[in-house]
Amino acid sequence: MSDSQDLTPYASLPFDNEKADVILRSSDNIDFRVFKLFLSLASPFFETLFDLPQPSEEMSTDVEIKDGLPVVPVSEDSKTLDPLLRFCYPCTLADDPALEDFRDVINVLEAAKKYSLDAIERTVCKSLFNPKILETNSLRCFSIACRARLQDECILAAKYTLREPLLPMWFEEIKLITSTELLALLTYHRKCGTAVQALKNDFTWITTEYPHTRATHWMTALRSDGYNNCCQRTISGRYPALHGYGVAQWWEAFMDATFLDLQDKPCAETILRNVEEAIRAVRQRNCAYCSVSALGGMREFGSLFIRKAEELISGVSSIFVVNACRSWMSLSNVRLSWSCGSEMTTTTAF
Repeated sequence: MSDSQDLTPYASLPFDNEKADVILRSSDNIDFRVFKLFLSLASPFFETLFDLPQPSEEMSTDVEIKDGLPVVPVSEDSKTLDPLLRFCYPCTLADDPALEDFRDVINVLEAAKKYSLDAIERTVCKSLFNPKILETNSLRCFSIACRARLQDECILAAKYTLREPLLPMWFEEIKLITSTELLALLTYHRKCGTAVQALKNDFTWITTEYPHTRATHWMTALRSDGYNNCCQRTISGRYPALHGYGVAQWWEAFMDATFLDLQDKPCAETILRNVEEAIRAVRQRNCAYCSVSALGGMREFGSLFIRKAEELISGVSSIFVVNACRSWMSLSNVRLSWSCGSEMTTTTAF
């Protein structure tokens, strides 16, 4: 056992406290003076580690001692170790860190799982996997969830990716997932896009909601008093007549465009966007009657359309995503070791 005189720098406050009882050394050689108690309370991993008998002076191999404290090397760099330890400390000593970079989030999540820091894992997930972030970064969140082995978050993020095209643009975090995971995500996306097409083949979801002609006069280009509007009806026959009437050409165009778009982006946002585009198109026709009636009618119809589409999408099993994740969901046989002068490690069998 040796007392090192090395010049490895200490981390910043609060990890430079002289009353600390152990040193964690990051992979980039930054020493963190920490309290065993805080880490043991936060993690059964550390509790078990610090309960292990420490090597005696008679042992042939050396354990590094610095300033009277044992040095425990870890595989994480200081950029990861610092926020991880701040999460472990009481709020009176360290504020929870703000994780703004996706790469930092991944590293902290992986470390939290490695050291069984369940509460920290939940905290990080809560800050990352929320609607505001998922709406704009669903693919990145999916990749992070896969990498961090978070099944529930994988499924949640997969649902948000339905707002993205079936074949997404390249993004940095795609390198974090396997081809199996990507294929599972694309399969789920395609099946959701296919599921909503059922609404195109059976219009009972419309006639049940609108049992009378007066409720659909804006859809059929028929005024509520029975007179025709200036908007023409379609003769294509692609959509069945509603209550014995054909549908307006602009409404047929809306339905055609929406079902096509739903194949690529099967989500509520697709329907909402197309509803607003249809309303603008009707107003441009300068039809005094339709311009007014279509506004309320189409938005109400859009809500119905979304509800029915989401019912079908929710019926698509996310088993494709789950199956892709099963290879890493069976974490077991964790072995802790504190080797003399070696890195603190976990050995995990999948």
